[in-house]
Amino acid sequence: MMSRESDPSSAPGFSPQELVHDVLTCFDAYARIRGGRDSIFPASRTTPQQEQRAFDHLAQAIDRLRSTIE
Repeated sequence: MMSRESDPSSAPGFSPQELVHDVLTCFDAYARIRGGRDSIFPASRTTPQQEQRAFDHLAQAIDRLRSTIE
């Protein structure tokens, strides 16, 4: 998984395959966090802020992938 701190769009050398992997990883994280929103276990519950952060990371990963394809 790529580090979210480093911006792949500004760093040369990331292949589209690596960027697709990043999108899938971010989507998986978003899906898990979104699923935790209504968890019956208090320790597993997530906040709307956590969900929004995960969604933002997913959107950024998609934008990076799109910018390499265009």
